[in-house]
Amino acid sequence: MNNLNICIAGAGTIGTALGNVLATKDNLDIQLLSVEENVVNDINSTGINTSYFPQIRLNSRLKATMDSEVLRSADIVFLAIPSVVVVSYIQSVSDKLKPGALLINLAKGFGNNNETIVDNLKKVVDNPVCTLKGPTFAREMINQMPTAMTVGADDDAVFLLLNKVFANTTIHIDYTKDITGVEILSILKNIYAITIGIVDAHFDSPNLRFMIFTRAFNEMRQILLRFGGKQETMFRYCGIGDFGLTALNDLSRNRTLGLLIGKGFFTDDISGKVVLEGRIAAGIISERLKTMQIPESEYFMLNELNKIFLGGYNVKRFIGNILNNDLPPVAGNGK
Repeated sequence: MNNLNICIAGAGTIGTALGNVLATKDNLDIQLLSVEENVVNDINSTGINTSYFPQIRLNSRLKATMDSEVLRSADIVFLAIPSVVVVSYIQSVSDKLKPGALLINLAKGFGNNNETIVDNLKKVVDNPVCTLKGPTFAREMINQMPTAMTVGADDDAVFLLLNKVFANTTIHIDYTKDITGVEILSILKNIYAITIGIVDAHFDSPNLRFMIFTRAFNEMRQILLRFGGKQETMFRYCGIGDFGLTALNDLSRNRTLGLLIGKGFFTDDISGKVVLEGRIAAGIISERLKTMQIPESEYFMLNELNKIFLGGYNVKRFIGNILNNDLPPVAGNGK
C-alpha cells in the first residue's frame, strides 16, 4: 500500500487512541486536528495528551495541529468529534476536503433532522462516507489491547482500503453494507445500556442481568428492522459486541448513568445537565417510532425509560414493569 495521509478530526480520547495505534505504521502519516490549543501544544512538545491520557506517552510519529488546511492533503479523515457537531463541522471545512478523500464517522448519535450522521454527510459533501463502530473503550485501545470494529460502507473497496490501513495493528475489522444498521445500533446500544445499569443498581443478579440483556437485545432488533437495518448486522462487532461492552462495563458512561438513576441520584438538577448520547437518543427514537405508528409493545422498555427522563416515575415500578412485560412479537422477516 502506498503512503497515506490520515487526518483524525478530534484529539479527545478516541481520536488520540486511534491515532496512536495507526502511528505505529511507517506508511501512514497521522495528524490529529483539534480546536484545543493546549492539547495540540502538549502532544507536539511533550508527546503526551495531558488532558485525556496524562500517563500515556504517545508514539513519536503522532502529531497534532489546529490548522484545518491539513485536510487538503488528507486521503482519509476520521471524524472523532461529538455527534451533535459532526455535520456542521464538515460543512464548515467542505471546501478544504481533498476530492475523493474518505470520510469515516466514529460518532454515535443522530445528525441534523434526526437522521443518521452518514445520511447527513452524504447530502453536504461529494466525498465517499462510511461509518466505523464497535466495542471500543479508548483506554483499552491506547494501551494496544486488541480491539474490534465494524466498517459500514456502500463500496467493497472501502473495506479493502481500511483492511490495509489496520493490517498489523491491534484493530480488527469486519464489514457490512448495512450502513443504516451500523449507525442505528450505535445509538440504540447507549439507550439500553442505561436500562441495564438501572437493573444492576438494584439487583446484583447474573440471572436477572442477562434476562434483561436478552430482552433489550430483542427490542433493539425490533427497532433496527423498523429503521431499515438488517438483522444480521446485530451479530457484527457493532451489534452484540458494542452493546455488551457498553451495557456491562463500568467504564461506560451510559451504563453509569443507569447506575446513578437506579441508586436514586438522578435528581432534577442532574437531569438538566445530563447530555449523554443515550438520554438524547431515547427521546428521538421514541418519537420516530410513534410517528411511524409502530405498536408500543415493540419498544416497551424504551418507553419506560423515557418516563424516567420525563420525571415523576418511580424507578422500582420501572423494573417491575419491564419484568412483567413479555418479549415483543417478531417484526418483519429479518432480512
